Amino acid sequence: MALVSQGKPSRVKSQHVSCTVSGTNYTLYTCPANCVAEVSMLLLTGVQDSPSVDVTWEDGAVCHILGGKNISVGEYVLLTGATLVLQAGNTIKVKCTTNSAFRLDASCTVTETFIPIG
Repeated sequence: MALVSQGKPSRVKSQHVSCTVSGTNYTLYTCPANCVAEVSMLLLTGVQDSPSVDVTWEDGAVCHILGGKNISVGEYVLLTGATLVLQAGNTIKVKCTTNSAFRLDASCTVTETFIPIG
């Protein structure tokens, strides 16, 4: 159930990104224009090696959702049970750092509620 929809058109969608380059900011999700998005689930899964992971919410400032967590192969971090509300243009980014080859998969589920113009 959407928290902010209140009769406005909304949709639920999931996004995914695979992180493979150390020090690179991967954009997992960007809230579209004329929209408010509720992030209900964030999943990080270690696929290869054990990178140090930093997940940020950026809305003009940077808020660290998860910082410096090492996620090994087969290990995961699942964040649910709370809703993060993003405004248009806000992003969730994932950055991994390590000295060896790695792969970390990141996924999120959001409910986007569209705000009519005018």
